[in-house]
Amino acid sequence: MDYKKLNDESLIRSIAHAQVDALSELYDRYSRLVFSIAYSSTGNQGSAEEITQDVFTRVWEKAKMYDANLAKVSTWLISITRNRSIDELRRIKVRPDLQSLSWAEIVSDQIPQVNGPEELVEQSIRQHVVRKAVKGLPKDQQTALELAYFKGLTHSEIADLLGEPLGTVKTRIRLAMQKLRQTLEKEI
Repeated sequence: MDYKKLNDESLIRSIAHAQVDALSELYDRYSRLVFSIAYSSTGNQGSAEEITQDVFTRVWEKAKMYDANLAKVSTWLISITRNRSIDELRRIKVRPDLQSLSWAEIVSDQIPQVNGPEELVEQSIRQHVVRKAVKGLPKDQQTALELAYFKGLTHSEIADLLGEPLGTVKTRIRLAMQKLRQTLEKEI
């Protein structure tokens, strides 16, 4: 079977039936994205590599639990990566401080290399679309997302840091994610 021709959902179904080559194809498609998110969250290449490996191990173990009605495969992988990154930050009891990256500081040389000019152009376009979508959010939503996703803070920690009620912070993050999802579904 040629797994390169399968869509993401079909790959997950194949992984659920213990098809190792399907996992390999999914890894080829999404390992750079998973690594980038993990690296942005932890600021540590070793941790990002470990998280990337763990994410795909969890996909192998939990593929039967995936529900295409709840999220796209890429969204599911991002969620697993984000949760695993936060777990890692808590495990080592380190919160990235002023050395952490913000939305504006992410540059392409911090993202793993691509194979060939086509992938480079595609990656560059996706980065531009995501940055544009984030810039379109209200500043308070951008700040809440940055603290949650790049600094690894919990909602309670963000509320304390900003001096805002917890419900307000949760609402800002939820609204920002909804706006980003809507914008990116149209663009990507």
